[in-house]
Amino acid sequence: MEIRSNQQVKKNVSVQKEKGRLLLSRLGKTVLYIVLSIIAALQIYPLIWLFFFSLKGDAEIFSNSPFALPESPKWENYVTVWSQGNINLYFFNSILVTVSAVVLTVLLASFVTFAITRMQWKWNKLVLGLFMVGIMIPVHSTLIPLFQFFMKLNLIDHPLAIILTYTAFNLPLTIMILLGFYYTLPREVEEAAVMDGCSIHRIFFQITLPMTTPVISTTVIINMIYNWNEFVFVNTFISSDSYKTLTVGIQNFIGQYATDWGAIGATLMISIIPILIMFFFLSNRIVEGIAAGSVKG
Repeated sequence: MEIRSNQQVKKNVSVQKEKGRLLLSRLGKTVLYIVLSIIAALQIYPLIWLFFFSLKGDAEIFSNSPFALPESPKWENYVTVWSQGNINLYFFNSILVTVSAVVLTVLLASFVTFAITRMQWKWNKLVLGLFMVGIMIPVHSTLIPLFQFFMKLNLIDHPLAIILTYTAFNLPLTIMILLGFYYTLPREVEEAAVMDGCSIHRIFFQITLPMTTPVISTTVIINMIYNWNEFVFVNTFISSDSYKTLTVGIQNFIGQYATDWGAIGATLMISIIPILIMFFFLSNRIVEGIAAGSVKG
């Protein structure tokens, strides 16, 4: 009887401990969800505020509380900036420059990473080190040398100057992100392709590149955010209105004696939409890329 009693006591204690663990687990998840919800609200609120701000006129912006809802939404702010403020042109220029730089950066970084991780050659580590040094260089410290360089090449006031600059400065970080993922890729697939007679070009474009889609999505969104929001290089290298991007074009609504704040808000809202769309479609891929690239095989 005592043995059975002791066993029953141990079983009850075990059950109580398991219930305690489950309770702590649920409590921990509840606290985590609350914290994440607060963080998400803090992240989303500025976008909501900017949207309402873009629907106000100057008089309403300065007379009412900045947190107040628009009394009569001014949707014409969007029509004005798109048709009269050249935002349609700046929007197209931003897309052209951003997409061109992202494609060039990701393609060149993939070439370099493939060569470093899949080929054996003498200057392998040295080349990788030189690219990694680029991460330590302050971007805007090269503004004057780059201006002189592009001046000699007659590329000042040309989109190619912006595209090449973005590509050069985004390459080191893109290569670093790709490296972690490339080291996890199984070599057996490529070795089998070699046995089947595939050339190095076919191996890269038909086998390796498709397998790196998750991490490429990560680098695409990172590069796109930087390229889309960059201001200093565009403001320095581009002077013609026909080549300006959204970040510089917003200045058109800032006058010496008056500023159209509603138009600025509408322009900012238009500039945010492409980033939100890209992140919405690539968010799952970004998480996969970060998770896969964090484990080095």
